Amino acid sequence: MGNIFSFELMCCDKITSGCWDCVAGQAIYTYQLEESLSELKTALDELKEQRADVIRKLSRTATMINEVDQRIIDGKKEMKNLCMGGCCSMNYRSTLKFSKTVVKRLHNVKVLKRKGAFEVVAMEVPAALAVERPCNSSVGMESMLNKVWSILEEKHARIVGIYGVGGVGKTSILTEINNKIIVPSNGFDMVIWVVVSKGFRIAKVQDDIAKRIGLFGGMWGEKSAEEKAMDIFRVLREKKFVVLMDDVWERVDVLKVGIPLPTYENRSKIIFTTRSNEVCGQMRAHKKIEVQCLTEEQAWELFEHDVGNDILDGHPNIRDLAHEVARECGGLPLALITISRAMACKRPPEELEYAIQVLKRSANSVFPDMDEEVYPLLKFIFDCLPNDSVRCCLLYCSLFPEDYRIPKEIFIHCCIVEGFMDEYESISQARKQGHQIIGSLIHSCLLEEASDSTVKMHDVIRDMCLWIACRLYAHKWKFFVRAGYELTQVPEVGKSRGIKRMSLMQNKIEALNEPPYCPDLQTLFLNQNQLKVIHNDFFQFMSGLKILCFRANRGTRELPVGISKLVSLEYLDLSYTGIRQLPTELKALEKLKCLKLEYLLDGIRIPRGLISGFSKLQMLKMMGSFLFDK
Repeated sequence: MGNIFSFELMCCDKITSGCWDCVAGQAIYTYQLEESLSELKTALDELKEQRADVIRKLSRTATMINEVDQRIIDGKKEMKNLCMGGCCSMNYRSTLKFSKTVVKRLHNVKVLKRKGAFEVVAMEVPAALAVERPCNSSVGMESMLNKVWSILEEKHARIVGIYGVGGVGKTSILTEINNKIIVPSNGFDMVIWVVVSKGFRIAKVQDDIAKRIGLFGGMWGEKSAEEKAMDIFRVLREKKFVVLMDDVWERVDVLKVGIPLPTYENRSKIIFTTRSNEVCGQMRAHKKIEVQCLTEEQAWELFEHDVGNDILDGHPNIRDLAHEVARECGGLPLALITISRAMACKRPPEELEYAIQVLKRSANSVFPDMDEEVYPLLKFIFDCLPNDSVRCCLLYCSLFPEDYRIPKEIFIHCCIVEGFMDEYESISQARKQGHQIIGSLIHSCLLEEASDSTVKMHDVIRDMCLWIACRLYAHKWKFFVRAGYELTQVPEVGKSRGIKRMSLMQNKIEALNEPPYCPDLQTLFLNQNQLKVIHNDFFQFMSGLKILCFRANRGTRELPVGISKLVSLEYLDLSYTGIRQLPTELKALEKLKCLKLEYLLDGIRIPRGLISGFSKLQMLKMMGSFLFDK
């Protein structure tokens, strides 16, 4: 067996196709060599630092051992000087001095043993006061920021709730607070940022806090929620801390998480954002701050700042028209920012006049939920996107859970299979278009760059996308999204038989039993569940399925023979599962283009000839997995 690195190969002819099985058996491949070497160098540097710490500890320990060994040898000589049952010595001063040294060395040895030199070495580097976070422009929001900061300085305001409608700027305010507290003169020992989100799990909140305060790693994952809470409590009770919790939808029992209650004595604070005034009450907030939409003057200031004077002065009528567009946004910062970005591309006055008509129609729409008044305004941005490819890709992002870090690579590959990209001769060319689309969505403030390899979607933008895909144009998009709902079984889809895209990510589903009738289904996300049993007939009525993702189901040990029914499947991701063998029935998947088998827990057996039988396979990824010979 051997470690299999990620690689891709275009199957252009029979010779290339026949090499698949051969290549899959090799342990090392040069794909992503540069990236792997970079990661290896970083890991080596960290290991060298840790080794230096260990060597210093060992050096001090070795010195002490040598000293104590010598004392023990000398002690035998001193023992010969004792008389009268050990009460006196023939060389009293020498023996007294030696005895005191032995007691001192004994104390030092006990201290060193109790601390445990290697336990100290393994501890995380102490966390910095705060991690500065990127923030959108605060133009037009200065007065609200000053109000919030002045309340935070009040000694009795220990738990503070910031509430308001989606897109009004709550997260931006919390980010500004985080960045302002970085200044050491503010007197806090530690600032912790946690994104809670709808349907939160205490374990996730605990893990995020543990990463921030240096507890994550080692045996952390094996501990119970109560043990984790005690560990967090022990660290924070000695600190003057601030916990910033973003996007709270229901009461968070901070004691169960392990966060000590802020008191007048410890002078710590908990600050959270929520859409609901009621949640502020449930959280026992000492102060509640409502973030309201901007005044017309503030809204224009923000809009003008984002559009820029070059565009506003480009035509005599532009500035007046822009004023009208800004008014239609109703003072909502998220709408102002996203629409101003779209405005930057609409230089002719005629385009602006049309935009105003669209916005007015949107603003006149009536919705029972105040948050939903935002969606038609943001749909204007959706309609302004350059083409259907970009619009389809944006909606596809809403299949992932709220606040999820969407891997760019997975997102792009799925969009290619869905047919959202132009036709290209090679997958590498299609990927370039995918990255260009992601860049345009980030520029439009519809996606946020979470890291070099991932993106995030603002929860209001995601809600707007689901509103478009599941309600406004449900007949066209036919989304069924229950991601992060804590489901324990697959929901009934009897009334949604025409669904094309289903996401059941981040639930607690253990078994796939009754086969749903979904002949039109093209995408099925089952990532991050607790799947152990997959009934043989589960895929019986999914003949049109193109994308199937089982990623991160560690309890899944085998695939059912019935997977052979997925004759249209082009993308199969089994990474981070416990699957040990691919069934020979997979050979029925003649259209398969992408197969991912990365970081499988126990290695994988692949029947001889199976891979070479996939004549259309363009990508096989096996980074971090072991291949066993049959």
